[in-house]
Amino acid sequence: MNFGKAIEELKKGKRLTRKGWNGKGMFIVYQKGYPDGIPCNKQTAEAYGYEEGTLFKCRPYIQMRCADGTHQMWTASQTDILSEDWEVVA
Repeated sequence: MNFGKAIEELKKGKRLTRKGWNGKGMFIVYQKGYPDGIPCNKQTAEAYGYEEGTLFKCRPYIQMRCADGTHQMWTASQTDILSEDWEVVA
């Protein structure tokens, strides 16, 4: 599927991957964020210069599960955007 359809599937709660990705077990998910806010933890507070527990509002974002099992925020590359090999993870 193309990237536009992949985004639609992400918003439905599906996990997606690309056949062209080299890392085994990699996929992306849509995170709804915290539009009403969530108390920030110590690490976030220190990074932003806030007091721990300050209400932290976060917009929706896409997160990736990396091949080594860690997670990170993800931004699509030009190759990802133009690829037609997106698929839902079973």
